[in-house]
Amino acid sequence: MRLKVAVLFLIMIQLRTEAMQVTSSGPQTIQKAQGEEVNLGCTYSPGPQDTGELDIEWSNVSPDMTLKDKLILAYSGGQTHYYDHSLSKRLKFITDPKQGDATISISDLKLSDKATYQCKVKKSPGVDMRKVTLLVMVPPSVPKCWVEGSEEKGGTISLRCKSSQGSIPLSYVWRRESGGAMPSTATQDPQSGELLIRNHTDSNTGSYVCEAKNTVGKTQCKYALHAYNPTNKVGVIVGAVIGALLLLLLLLFLIWLLICCCHKRRYEKEAANEIREDVQAPESRPSSIHSSRHSSRQSSLHSVLGYRSHPGVNYSSVRNHLPSVSESGHIDTGPTSAGDRLAPLKYDHRYGYPV
Repeated sequence: MRLKVAVLFLIMIQLRTEAMQVTSSGPQTIQKAQGEEVNLGCTYSPGPQDTGELDIEWSNVSPDMTLKDKLILAYSGGQTHYYDHSLSKRLKFITDPKQGDATISISDLKLSDKATYQCKVKKSPGVDMRKVTLLVMVPPSVPKCWVEGSEEKGGTISLRCKSSQGSIPLSYVWRRESGGAMPSTATQDPQSGELLIRNHTDSNTGSYVCEAKNTVGKTQCKYALHAYNPTNKVGVIVGAVIGALLLLLLLLFLIWLLICCCHKRRYEKEAANEIREDVQAPESRPSSIHSSRHSSRQSSLHSVLGYRSHPGVNYSSVRNHLPSVSESGHIDTGPTSAGDRLAPLKYDHRYGYPV
């Protein structure tokens, strides 16, 4: 029984070695930078019994096992067929697939090209396949180098390095380009890109280079480190205090000016109101005064002439001695001789003396 099983196993191995085989032995995972070109290998060797029509398929394997793979390129009947229009201008066979090489080339790689690709070669009755994973990465952009804080002697210096773009994992390495070896008190963090130098001295000055890199590229930046004498902190504090006091005095002065202006405007407004209350009414025009006097005199004459309605009063003598009023308004009293004087008025027991 065991002998039969061993014979069957050997037959299967022999059939397997003589059947269709994909012979590519390249890496299963390929990393390439964005914009570059990649070759996905798929060489094959048909068996003696594989006499059917050659059929080659390249597909994009779906990460979801419940979904079908996406066919992007095929070769059948001696013709090449494209099924992904976004790749049609960048995807091609590198040689004639009938010659045992179904390797494809993808140019101008994009981040969307990141996927697992499968090459499937069929030639009845044989069939074989191979998968390769493509990782499209972004190389690091030119980093920015700077120092945080001052470069004073005796202090701690923090040199920084950072790239704005780049696929992870991204690492940073500082090295001293001039001035000697790295300071003994220096420590650096490859992930954050920080170079920390404690107890900074003149011996640490010089040019430092930071290199940012990942698996698809690297770039660098430089920083010239200096060493300055410590600043007089007491003088800085005193200057700051004096400046704050001067600013406060200026603010108080401006507030005082504003209050004075407000009081001055209020006083001017009150004085103007008092002047308006004390102003006398304007005098009447001479013509109006003259007309008023003329009207009053006429009213007096009318009142005197009004005695005509009272019986028993002798008005003839009174009318003869009344002053005449001219058109100009002047009173004409007439002659003042003794003969023209009025006779004594008689007393009336009912109305009294005539007016």
